[in-house]
Amino acid sequence: MNIFEDGLALNLSGMLNDILPIAGKILLLIIAYSIVKPIGNKMIRSSIHNAGRTRKISNGRAKTLEKLLINLFSYVLLFIFILMLFATFNAPIGPLLASAGVIGLAIGFGAQGLVSDVVTGFFILLERQLEIDDYVTTAGYDGVVEEVGLRTTKIRSFDGTLNYVPNRLIEGVANHTRGNMRALVDIGISYDSNMDEAITVLEEVCRQYRDDERFKEGPDVLGVQAIDSSSVVLRVLGQTENGMQWACERDMRKSIKEALNAANITIPYPHQVFIEESAK
Repeated sequence: MNIFEDGLALNLSGMLNDILPIAGKILLLIIAYSIVKPIGNKMIRSSIHNAGRTRKISNGRAKTLEKLLINLFSYVLLFIFILMLFATFNAPIGPLLASAGVIGLAIGFGAQGLVSDVVTGFFILLERQLEIDDYVTTAGYDGVVEEVGLRTTKIRSFDGTLNYVPNRLIEGVANHTRGNMRALVDIGISYDSNMDEAITVLEEVCRQYRDDERFKEGPDVLGVQAIDSSSVVLRVLGQTENGMQWACERDMRKSIKEALNAANITIPYPHQVFIEESAK
């Protein structure tokens, strides 16, 4: 019994001597990974920030490149960590790399959609079709781009929904944040109102907004846009900064309504007339 216990103790001691160095190496790898990853991310952010200042890269472009490079760095660092982990257990790395190549080739043939996503994502980034903070309409979604990756693009709808769109589905992109945007307000006045007086009132409102920094051009009164069944529609149009067109339209509608009320110009509204016949 003592011989058995002594043999078991020797075996356990040998196993501990073998395991402890491996555990120490794994711990060092984990610590190194935990240190290198945030340092690398910080260096990427700093490099993109400096490049944005020296080369005048737009803020959206800088954010797009930053997230893409951080993702690529994370994938490469994780791959290196896995290889070093196998090396810690004295596993041959050569056959592992060869197997990874064969598996990758098989995945490439089997997952053609994934390859299409990556290729399409590369050209989207190269051609700058989408950038972070752009307001776009594509693939049946309408919203603000939060991330552009090699495989998927994240678009945040205005109701708060975050949509993950595979890059291969992105086609016919309508980017609403390139160049100045249009602030358009149509206002209807009644047929009984003086049309020239209404246009004068609108021109006065437009002059109040010409000093507004949000407007890059105008606003101006274009004139009569349409003649509806119950109103004459006048149109006001101006060019604004990206993303400011909705706020400008809301402010102008309020100002126009107040100015027309002050001038006693009627804005028609739906109403019904009931005719009651007297009994014979």
